[in-house]
Amino acid sequence: MENWLVVGGGGREYVLAQTLAKVSDRQVYVAPGNVMMAKLPRVKTVAIDEMAFSELAEFAEKQHIQCTVVGPEQPLSAGIVDYFEAKNLPIFGPNKQAAQLESSKTFAKQMMENSGVPTASYQEFTDLKSALTYVQAQQPPLVIKADGLAAGKGVIIANSTQEATDAVEKLLTAGSKKLLVEDYLQGEEFSLFAMVNGTTFITMPIAQDHKRLSDGDEGPNTGGMGAYSPVPHVDASLKQAAIDQIIKPILSGMADAGTPFSGFLYAGLINTAAGIKVIEFNVRMGDPETQVVLPQLKSDLGALILQLKQGKQPVAEWQNGEFYLGTVVASRDYPRSVVNGRPLPVIKDSAVTISYAGVSQDGEQIVSHGGRVLMVTTKAKDLQTAQAKVNAVLDANVDKSGYTFRHDIGFHAIGQ
Repeated sequence: MENWLVVGGGGREYVLAQTLAKVSDRQVYVAPGNVMMAKLPRVKTVAIDEMAFSELAEFAEKQHIQCTVVGPEQPLSAGIVDYFEAKNLPIFGPNKQAAQLESSKTFAKQMMENSGVPTASYQEFTDLKSALTYVQAQQPPLVIKADGLAAGKGVIIANSTQEATDAVEKLLTAGSKKLLVEDYLQGEEFSLFAMVNGTTFITMPIAQDHKRLSDGDEGPNTGGMGAYSPVPHVDASLKQAAIDQIIKPILSGMADAGTPFSGFLYAGLINTAAGIKVIEFNVRMGDPETQVVLPQLKSDLGALILQLKQGKQPVAEWQNGEFYLGTVVASRDYPRSVVNGRPLPVIKDSAVTISYAGVSQDGEQIVSHGGRVLMVTTKAKDLQTAQAKVNAVLDANVDKSGYTFRHDIGFHAIGQ
């Protein structure tokens, strides 16, 4: 029996564990996981916090873990890979220095500039007065970004000078030591994921997520309210252009700078009138994109990771001809505030799969615990059918007085 460890406890880690556990002679542990993960075949949860590096390493050593796969950005940015590698424990993810591609917007911008990777023009600020003077002299819309990690919520698109002023004041007075003010890029956004070791990589099917809370991309930014993949209007030539202009140069640039990248690289891209540009890099799989991308993998995820770590060029097989679409069910008050302890929707429809994120045990009952509670996913020959299938299940089974969800996931592609 081969033992693997997944670090994290959300919907992304649910699907990572589920995907690794497809192999019949593999046991997958998830730390800390969540109560619903323990119901998956060949998956066990371990009560160790994702930031407890010494306990995680001790567990990996005792259980003879074949490889540890890190889900969230926080442990990666804090150096879990460095900690494990110092103890000769196999782990898949970037070290602390390389993880700055996500943890430091400044590092990422400098690395893109040095590598010739196209991105939005920007200015950095640490001083409130200077930042306010700058934004008040610019023509909106502007994009205001906190420099550090912000769980997908540190980006504010300001459509007026007043909104830009408010955003700058909010971020610089709420603990951000530095912010970036970027030009607003107009175009179609999409996500490209790669599994990487140095300059060797394999890419995954293109995905597109929906960050805004409400239908029509209205409301505040969230961690993500749904996603779909593949993206029909991002064709093979556009994907290849993204690989040639973004993935290859940034990986070469990182290696040349002495900070080679390993792990999952998430390129948040936008196709503008001037070509593809990078909105941001993340150093892990996306959530909710993982839930619609990994189910398309026909190869063994674990074998691909091990081949990469051995310096080999893996070949991955993906499904072809179906679209995967998933909608997040979130606590009614997300992202402003969250009320925990609500009974979970009971969904028994075999046409969909459920990945659980913000859940916990309360006596005999499993209840909501967090903003994004679960995600309902399906596949179909076209996106319209997939969307209709998910919406029918949600409308029939989810209490809208306690939960919120969108009905229009995939609308950028449907009807094109």
